[in-house]
Amino acid sequence: MTAAGDGTGRTRVLGIDVGSVRIGLAISDETCTLASPVATIANEPRTLWTRIDREIHDREVDKVVIGLPRRLDGSEGGAAENARKFAAELARRTTAAIELWDERFTTTIAERSLIESGVRRKRRREVIDSVAAAVLLQSWIDARRIAAARAAR
Repeated sequence: MTAAGDGTGRTRVLGIDVGSVRIGLAISDETCTLASPVATIANEPRTLWTRIDREIHDREVDKVVIGLPRRLDGSEGGAAENARKFAAELARRTTAAIELWDERFTTTIAERSLIESGVRRKRRREVIDSVAAAVLLQSWIDARRIAAARAAR
């Protein structure tokens, strides 16, 4: 069974990190083992939905995982409300399953990783959102794998 839980061993999951200005996209491999950054796109409704629809269709995505930004105490604020609205709108536009996933610290982890890799500040700004989406999607994948391993015991 894959991390997505479909049992086929072949599925693709799109990770989305929703920001007020930019949106990061990441994709899993077909075995739902590894997440990779795809793109950072403008949070501009005129082009946003077409691009996301194209990614879902072209990459044969079965599920979309959207980052839910929670505060350190686990409560939700305005950014979480925006992520929930985004998820609701995407659900209206696609048949892919949608799941919200706690994204605390994903941007921080992504930025540290880029700094450690020697990526310059200007380039970090260009890719940070897609790398954060990959971090959140990898977190989701790993959690599913751990849960599946525990259930198999």
